[in-house]
Amino acid sequence: MPETSPNDGKGRLGPLGLEQILALLVRNGLLQEPDALSLRDKAPLQRRRLQRERQAAGTTDIPITWAELVASFQQPAVGSGRITETRIQQAVAEAAGLPYIAVDPLRVDPKLVSDTVSFAYARRNRILPLAVKDGRMTLAVDDPYSRDVIVTMTNRAGMPLDVVVSAASDIQQVLDEVFRFRASVRGAVAELGDGATDFGNLEQLVQLTAGTNVEGDDRHVVHAVDFLMRYALEQRASDLHIEPKRDSSHVRLRIDGVLHKVQELPKVVHRAVVSRIKTMARLDIAEKRRPQDGRIKLAHHDLEVELRISTLPTAFGEKVVTRFFDPQVLFQSLDQLGLFPTELEYFNSFIRRPNGLILVTGPTGSGKTTTLYSGLRAVASPTVNVCTIEDPIEMVVDAFNQTAVNTRLGLTFDSLLRTLLRQDPDVIMVGEVRDGETARNAIQAALTGHLVFATVHTNDAPSTIGRMIDLGAEPFMLASTLVGVVAQRLIRRVCMSCRQEGELSAEQATALGLQLAKDERFPVFEGVGCAKCRGTGLKGRIGVFEVMPVNEKLKKQITEGADAGEMARQAVRDGMLTLRQAAIKKLALGLTSFDEVLRVTADSDY
Repeated sequence: MPETSPNDGKGRLGPLGLEQILALLVRNGLLQEPDALSLRDKAPLQRRRLQRERQAAGTTDIPITWAELVASFQQPAVGSGRITETRIQQAVAEAAGLPYIAVDPLRVDPKLVSDTVSFAYARRNRILPLAVKDGRMTLAVDDPYSRDVIVTMTNRAGMPLDVVVSAASDIQQVLDEVFRFRASVRGAVAELGDGATDFGNLEQLVQLTAGTNVEGDDRHVVHAVDFLMRYALEQRASDLHIEPKRDSSHVRLRIDGVLHKVQELPKVVHRAVVSRIKTMARLDIAEKRRPQDGRIKLAHHDLEVELRISTLPTAFGEKVVTRFFDPQVLFQSLDQLGLFPTELEYFNSFIRRPNGLILVTGPTGSGKTTTLYSGLRAVASPTVNVCTIEDPIEMVVDAFNQTAVNTRLGLTFDSLLRTLLRQDPDVIMVGEVRDGETARNAIQAALTGHLVFATVHTNDAPSTIGRMIDLGAEPFMLASTLVGVVAQRLIRRVCMSCRQEGELSAEQATALGLQLAKDERFPVFEGVGCAKCRGTGLKGRIGVFEVMPVNEKLKKQITEGADAGEMARQAVRDGMLTLRQAAIKKLALGLTSFDEVLRVTADSDY
């Protein structure tokens, strides 16, 4: 705990005020004295303006801190940037001799917060319990000089405190998320009852005889589900997992390809949450023994976001996975995908052709849908009939005529493709080539004057040709229609907020197949971890591509039955970057890390 406030000089303790904060900023060289005096004079009027804004937003119960008030002026700082709440709190932490921590919502234990302090007290005093370790509690505060608050929290916790400084706005945001969500959960538990029958647990199945379904539109459950979906979107999650366990239900988010556990629900609430999601997706809430798939469309920040819902019976109940299709991510201009200029030129030449077959390949979750949709959007116009066959439709787009595969009704890729050829299409997208009939019909469509996009599951571009032939495509017909092949992966970006320059070691260079001269340096960037990347050093993802134009030399090799290795070597001689080479190039540009390059291109054979 700090012993003196930063501006009293006499050892008196007391909460931070406007004068202390302004003096601290001047002392730290962030603010000039005349600017500090000007802000002090403007403060009363600015405070009234902020109060009116909170009245309009219905948040008058949230106190306005002096740090928030000073930050609201957006005053330019001496040197560079502006005076932000974060910079103010960092200065406060330095003056108090305490660490500053940017609160990461995914690393907060909601149960610890709600069990330690009440919402009203935490909100009024802007405090947040973060963790308990080795008999000590880490407590985030915005004002480390509020002795009464820290003493009270020490007594409540029943253990010593390690005080850290955080921004009040970050603390308030987490408090709102934790307490409002848990209030909805508690309300649901109260209405459903702790003794509600659990039909999902196979360990209890033998003992069950009867029961009633939990209503999916209960208001507490509605609030809880709305919170989870909104929170997932705000955290840039691609998937939301709700997983039943023996005694509880776990909620996890997949962010940048990595799963994070964010909540734990009482088991009694799980079925109600699942029923609510199934109701939103127009699924059968009474059917719990079979997998179901559905869709939801949500309005979020003036955007319509598509959600794909998948349910699966498991040992302890129905597991639900919600996949988010953010249009800002799914529909990107081609130059935002991560293609290098030469690769972009190749891809543009593919999609501008009047006919031919374009194959996109890569494992599940490698960004194929984004590439396909972006390519289709680039060619779609009022004069072009774009038709797609998907399983399922990932995102509804007005510019496309989209059809979903439904095997129960006999609507397969093969049958739909044959029908689609009678619909006067200009451009056709086949979601996946799975069998010989679909492969042959896709080639036939390309031969008869259509531009066909299709996906195949292979590791790289050259092996895609062998896969098509294995499925039953005639080599000479494939050679005459295939325009190009695009293999891709998603690689995580180095966090731009905390990256530091380093260089590859000799061992790392060898692992990547690089031959460096004795004194040659290969500068790279690594993220050291910060609040924005949640300590991972990585934030966001970008595509890595292997773009193989099918020229006359490759056509000849396809017809002659050359293997993937021969075609790969020919394509490289013709200028193709392999996945490994493209990833290394992104490493050299400081966009990704050595570990990511190794992870994503581990199956690169040439």
